Amino acid sequence: MPTSRSRRSRWPISRPSPSRSRARRRRRRRSPSRTRLPPTPTRPANRRLHSVAEACRAVLDSAAPRDKLRTARAAARAWRRGALAHRFDVAMPDRPARPEAPALLPPNRMPKRGRAGSPRSRIAMLHALAHIELNAIDLAFDMAGRFGAGLPRAFVDDWLGVGADEAMHFALLERRLRALGSCYGALPAHDGLWEAAAGTAHDLLARLAVVPMVLEARGLDVTPGLTASFERAGDARSAAILARIYRDEIRHVAAGARWFESLCESRGLDQVAHWQKLIRTHFRGTLKPPFNDSARGEAGLSREFYGGVAAPEHV
Repeated sequence: MPTSRSRRSRWPISRPSPSRSRARRRRRRRSPSRTRLPPTPTRPANRRLHSVAEACRAVLDSAAPRDKLRTARAAARAWRRGALAHRFDVAMPDRPARPEAPALLPPNRMPKRGRAGSPRSRIAMLHALAHIELNAIDLAFDMAGRFGAGLPRAFVDDWLGVGADEAMHFALLERRLRALGSCYGALPAHDGLWEAAAGTAHDLLARLAVVPMVLEARGLDVTPGLTASFERAGDARSAAILARIYRDEIRHVAAGARWFESLCESRGLDQVAHWQKLIRTHFRGTLKPPFNDSARGEAGLSREFYGGVAAPEHV
């Protein structure tokens, strides 16, 4: 004779009705946590890249910062191991893809960063620097992909290397923002860096003059002071990140100055006079002091260049 225990196992107390089961399945299908998103088309894992131009375009077409970093690092590795042909068969876009956040505002509408040294001010500064580095990734890969045709492989070596450095810089800054309770995209940013470069898409010498030899050189002027301000605030980790970026940026400015000098020499141009002409034509801003003459000189950018185009009272 079967026991009550065996009867319970044979005859369940209740069985869900078919209508209830269907409703549960519908809820599961609607649940956002179970939604399967399509893969991002520019990820290296989903697309095999064959040429330098394809790799550079893939970086510029990556909107999400994480995808841009992954694509930039993969492109630089593929080039170093010889997996990319020295071929320029894909055009670069007019503008790189951008994430939905941060919101991009005109420079004159950017919010104040707060009291110097405060947590709010430090987060705002790190966010601004992260935005600069994200733009710098695109500028480096655009440099290689847009202008590399007809130039030695060393040109691609330099600018894909710069792009990989900029990706590392962004990753360091974004990680630090998260450690401080924020993240990239939490604050607005401006698009001035790319706009400053957009007018030089037709001329490699103009691009070299404006981007590495003005915009990145400006970083050499201001970063030591920023590093000191983080140290005074007791934020040694952020200060160490800025010190690392500063050392790398000297090499980046040097790469720009070296290629500018080489191309001017090959075209019979006086490099200082031509640089000043290009800056007057293509750079809307003003070269502002103080100048870090030591770091600029280490990068091959002597005062002979910028002294002649800075405001007279600042020379």
